[in-house]
Amino acid sequence: MPRIAVLPMTVADLHRTATALVAPGKGILAADESTSTIGKRFASIGVESTPNSRRDYRELLFTAPAAAETISGVILYDETLRQAATDGARLAEHLVRAGIQPGIKVDTGAKPLAGFPGETVTEGLDGLRERLEEYRGLGATFAKWRAVITIADGLPTDGCLTANAHALARYAALCQAAGIVPIVEPEVLMDGGHDLARAAEVTERTLQRVFAALVDQRVALEGVLLKPNMVVPGTTSGQRASVDEVADATLAVLARTVPAAVPGIVFLSGGQGDVEATAHLDAMNRRRDAAGARYPWALSFSYGRALQQAALKTWGGDPARREAAQAAFLHRARCNGAAALGRYTAALEAGG
Repeated sequence: MPRIAVLPMTVADLHRTATALVAPGKGILAADESTSTIGKRFASIGVESTPNSRRDYRELLFTAPAAAETISGVILYDETLRQAATDGARLAEHLVRAGIQPGIKVDTGAKPLAGFPGETVTEGLDGLRERLEEYRGLGATFAKWRAVITIADGLPTDGCLTANAHALARYAALCQAAGIVPIVEPEVLMDGGHDLARAAEVTERTLQRVFAALVDQRVALEGVLLKPNMVVPGTTSGQRASVDEVADATLAVLARTVPAAVPGIVFLSGGQGDVEATAHLDAMNRRRDAAGARYPWALSFSYGRALQQAALKTWGGDPARREAAQAAFLHRARCNGAAALGRYTAALEAGG
């Protein structure tokens, strides 16, 4: 398998890569589902998950016409970074030709945190230095590591937050040493009966701990992207927050925790509906800080299901539906690209 010649990267180089990923009106497609996860999504549409079916689906996304107008990068799974398209070229090479950066998920998943019932820590640091070197040779310019934080009675504990923040920081430091921009993803889950205020409080504690760890591990914040959850009430709380309430609560937390040196924030959708995630992003990009200025970081998206779900259902495993599925994907990408500029409208949404 051909490798790309790589040169040492400086902080300025990392900053340029990170900034390109959050260029105005652009965001990231998260297509890093594990074989198990994508198998469940395929099962929901009656499609068997095989190497060929996974290739066909991802190829239709990656080769959608003019996707690079709103998609700056794609997070890949290990299989996908190595996998060849139907024409023999690697899927990642198709992205590069289109002007889209390939990224790679490098964690090995959240596992039970010993001594902390009900909580997890994300693993994958063992051998990461060598894997990152290989991934960079395969063309990856950025990576992702996800920590999972649960809200419940007495949770999260300080021990859980510390363990996950440390793992995220070590991962980020290793990425930068390898010349790869780390996306740091501490996801506070929507699951639970908590209200908006409790979600904000836990998200703030989490981000405080993460950025303290990043500084401790000498990570250059200019070469990092943050992938946080939006602040929303728990799914079983029986509460609904308005678009404005979510935008205000989320920005208030970020303003108190995220240093201005960070080039961009690429939100996860976290189980929100397609339109809901777009509307929340748009509302945040329409706001200014207390002094009336733009916030110091770009606010964009790194969505998985919120970009893919319509395309997946449209495709349904039928090659004849490929172009229709691409159109569904491009519509969601255009809507979110507009939201990243604060220009999303009902008319644009209806245009799909």
